Amino acid sequence: MAPDTTPPGGATRYVQTTRGLLSYSQLAPLLAEQVLRVERDIAAGTFARRSSFPDLILAFHSEIAGELCPEWAGQWRNAEVRVGEHHPPPPYRVPMLMSDYGEDLRVRLSNASGRMDNLLLETLGFAEGRLLSIHPFTDFNGRVTRLFLRELLRRLELPPVDLVPTNTAGETAYRAALRAGDGLDWRPLMQIWQQRFEQFTESTE
Repeated sequence: MAPDTTPPGGATRYVQTTRGLLSYSQLAPLLAEQVLRVERDIAAGTFARRSSFPDLILAFHSEIAGELCPEWAGQWRNAEVRVGEHHPPPPYRVPMLMSDYGEDLRVRLSNASGRMDNLLLETLGFAEGRLLSIHPFTDFNGRVTRLFLRELLRRLELPPVDLVPTNTAGETAYRAALRAGDGLDWRPLMQIWQQRFEQFTESTE
């Protein structure tokens, strides 16, 4: 799972929802139902006409969290957060950073479309790492990022690779790649993406 806001001292996280104050373990299966629904919509091309990436990302957040957390679902975060050792940008910068992210990604995709080389891997690494580094939402950033990547893979006609590390070594490498991405170094994430494509190919042979 991509890292989200870290509670102090490893304490249990709680989220105020329309169903009351829920621990993260109680909330997770409810979110999973919404994520599965959105994944089906992505596969069906429901979001294919959305041209603004920031608006699409907001829509994904609203889709998965709107029923449970209507007060802040589908809105950029309005508070300082910390993700492990990473300190995402202050909230007042998030709207502009997301606008810049969307435009940067649009240009990168136009150059990488139809290719399967380092340019494509860098584009995918940027799409994932930069979004998680900005950490635009109060919560559920990892889930929204994976949904957004699913939509990008569909648009690029790329295979639906596994986006979640499956073992401890993979989790460690992924977190290290995200830390590198916080410093705008996409090479470790490029390697992660290369491995994802290779593992998908091996699983289908």
